[in-house]
Amino acid sequence: MPATTTLSLKTCAEQFAALLDRCEATGKKNEALGLEPGMTAVMERLAQARQSKSSVYVIGNGGSAAVASHTVNDFLNVAKLRAFTLHDSSLLTCMANDYGYENAFARILAQVGKPHDVLIAISSSGNSKNIRNAAAQATASGMFVITLTGFAGDNPLRSLGDVNLWLDARNYGQVEIGHQFLLHNMADRFGANDGELAKS
Repeated sequence: MPATTTLSLKTCAEQFAALLDRCEATGKKNEALGLEPGMTAVMERLAQARQSKSSVYVIGNGGSAAVASHTVNDFLNVAKLRAFTLHDSSLLTCMANDYGYENAFARILAQVGKPHDVLIAISSSGNSKNIRNAAAQATASGMFVITLTGFAGDNPLRSLGDVNLWLDARNYGQVEIGHQFLLHNMADRFGANDGELAKS
């Protein structure tokens, strides 16, 4: 039977809470923003996108793609954002077949992305070339880019966003859950704010 002491729910919950406390938000020039000011900047930009009916695209690979799909559910249903994933299987395999997987998301964004749209790019390691290329394309298209990464603090995706949220961990499970928590919190803030407005 595998050892479970270090994987007890209590231990993992404590580690996760500590991980969130260490979460960092940085800007375009790697300047420290502070976590709450960084989240506020993200919320302001998403609120602008909602008001202007701009699109919010959320991308990732594997587990991060699942996080992206869940996020789109919450952004559409709770935050009332025009949110989309880009991993429709037919479209993604078409672009990957024709231009290489590393360019698939970037090719799609070159067609659909426009100024004032938002890209949320998720990669646990920050090394995924297709996600990095998508972030670069989004910037070239005039979009606002938010990155969520973990693992090394100097991972390459972390330098490509207007706001970059980084989790100081090398455990895929903790990083993926952390990204989902941060994104869910964004949707929850919209829901709470809309609820307050409805009462007034």
